[in-house]
Order: sequence, then structure tokens, then C-alpha cells
Amino acid sequence: MTERTLLMIPGPIEFEPEVLRAVGRQTTSHTDPEFAKAFGRALGRMRDVFLAPTAQPFIVAGSGTLAMEMAVANLVTHGDRALVVNTGYFSDRMGEILSRYGAEVTHVRAPAPAFDVPALADIERALTGASFKLVTVTHVDTSTGVRAPVEAIAKLARASGALVVVDGVCSVGGEELRQDAWGVDVALTASQKAMGVPPGLALVSVGPRALDAWRARKTKVGSLYLDFGEWLPIMEAYEKGQAAYFATPAVNLVLGLDVSLAQIMSETMDARTLRHRRLAGAFRAAWRALGLRTLPVREDITANTLSALYFPHDVDASLVGRVRAEGVVLAGGLHPEVKTKYFRVGHMGALRESDVVATVGAIERALLAGGHPIAPGVGVSAAQGFLAGALADARGERARA
Repeated sequence: MTERTLLMIPGPIEFEPEVLRAVGRQTTSHTDPEFAKAFGRALGRMRDVFLAPTAQPFIVAGSGTLAMEMAVANLVTHGDRALVVNTGYFSDRMGEILSRYGAEVTHVRAPAPAFDVPALADIERALTGASFKLVTVTHVDTSTGVRAPVEAIAKLARASGALVVVDGVCSVGGEELRQDAWGVDVALTASQKAMGVPPGLALVSVGPRALDAWRARKTKVGSLYLDFGEWLPIMEAYEKGQAAYFATPAVNLVLGLDVSLAQIMSETMDARTLRHRRLAGAFRAAWRALGLRTLPVREDITANTLSALYFPHDVDASLVGRVRAEGVVLAGGLHPEVKTKYFRVGHMGALRESDVVATVGAIERALLAGGHPIAPGVGVSAAQGFLAGALADARGERARA
């Protein structure tokens, strides 16, 4: 066992040292003027990351599931109809949250047993068959690695008059998401994935149509803690650099978020999504070389933030432990239908080429130790070859520019 492990699960991820220093600094008061400025900067930078200049950002202590519930609690009243574009475990969770707030929930799924995105024609058919208050879509399902075409789905939903809620817990900050341009009414995520901050913050970006729908409610929001009405004046005050109180914020995590968002914007969103796409491409080249098959049935719906991979027929779940012994931590399966048949590799946030090579090398050695018939070095060579080709392409593009 190596002294230090590389955390390559789909969240929490490896964090930048500057972020950890901010999180680890002496805690200040949530009313401290410097903290108020940091909170306000983080809120403004959220608009830049979500590409949502018209949206109202919320930063609340909690998990990704709390962010999901915050969206539902404020938009749904008893009897509202909701359509869930279902791509896995967390789409099921969204459906459960909707049901608990009294919504009549319809799921549209790809035909079983494939891990796929429902066909756009099926989504359109469902939308024309009933009047829905909102449509929810999981951008990247952390259980399956399936990436949904948010822009196309949002276009269909908006045409039907429905609000669009996107669960971006495993996508925002790593995958392309243009909230305003794509017509997404609510987008949400959590701190511990591609946003690059330790667990504990629910991040919700609420567009004008969603705020109007909330204001038009005839009943109170069922949860005091999740009510936009309690948090909106707090967010507005902090954006003005003024402290305000409803519930105590996660002070040190907000300081870390301020630093991480500054790093993200320094990289730029276009460059960041391109980097995630490039590194994911290197992983996929390695998976093919190693004979590993992904759960998503096509590459165009395969996430750039994680890989979900079936165990080879001659390898079992002990592979994950052998990879850990090589110094890299992976995640086991999560989707209940195939939980024991696959494993997951997270690749988002503060990820570098060297991390790709180290991870592929650890998996390759663990496969060999388990008796899987591959040539030593084949996976690492494929990943490095892809990265070298991508670098050459980038240089060529810069030269032509």
C-alpha cells in the first residue's frame, strides 16, 4: 500500500491545495465583513460558471440531494404533474422527492436493460400527452455515467410550457451547461464534485421563470429551511457585501468555494469543459485497450466526468481493492440492477494528465494481478497516445489561428 492514495471516485474528488488552505483557515464570524465579501464574490462567480447572468444563485449548507429537494420544494404543489427524464439511480431519487411533495410523477425511460437516454421522440410524446408543471433531467447520472442531451430536452420542455430543472450534481463545472442559453430554469449541483470544494454545500441557480412560479404559489413552501423566501434576502445582502442571517452558513466551505470558483473562471469555462473532454477521451482510449466496456451504450451519451465500467467476465469486484492497493481509490457500483457487476472512476475537477496515467496504470496492474489477459502497458500506452495526439491537435489549431 502506498502512503498516499489518489482519490478517483465520482465525488468527493481531489482538491486544489489553495482550496484546502481556505477551508482549513481559522473560522471567522459569518458576519465578518471580509467573509461577506467572499460570499458575495462566490455568488457572482456562480452565475459565470452556470453561464446564467439572469439567474439568482443560492449557496446553502447541505448536500446535492438537498439541492434537488430545494428545487422541488419551491416549484411543486400538491397535484402538479412532473415528468422525469430517467437515466439512472438519481433520476429515480428525483422522482421520489417529487412524489413526497405531492407531485404526480411520470417517468420516461430508455428501453431496458440498456443504459441509455430516452429517445427525444418519446420525451416529446410524453409531453404532448399531458400538461406538466416541470420536467427534470439528470445531466450526468453518477450511478451510470450516462450524459443526457440537456439542450435538446430543455427545448422540448420549454415548447410544452414546462419548467426545466437540471440535476447537474455530477456535471456542473466539468460538462458544458449553458443555463440561460439553453432555457434551463433551475440548475443545481454540490460542492464536492467538479466544483472542487469538500462536501457540504448545495448550489442552486434559479432563473426568472422559476422565481416567478415560486412567487405565484398559493401555498407556503413545505420546508422552512428550503424556502427561497427565507434565503433570497440573505443571498441579496451578501452580494452587496453585507452580512445577513437566516441559518448559519458553512463559513469555511464558502471561503473554499470562493477560491475554487476564482480558479475555474481563471481557466475559463470553455477551456475547462474542453479539458474534461480531453482527459475523458484518454480514459476511454485506455478502456478500449484494456477490454473494458462502459455502462452507457454509446460514446455520445458517455459522461466526461466519470466512467462506469463493467468488470470483465474473468474479474470480480475484488478488482477495486487491488486497485486501492496500487494507490488509487475507485468506487464500486451503485445502480441496483447491476451493482455488483461494475465499478466507477471519477475524473473531474483538479484532474491532470499525470492522474489519468497513474489511474490507468493502477487498474492495468490490478487486472493483470487478477489474471485478466492483457499485454502489460497497453492501457497506459493508449491513454498517453491519445493525450499526445490531443496536444498535437491543439498546437496545430493555435498555429492556424
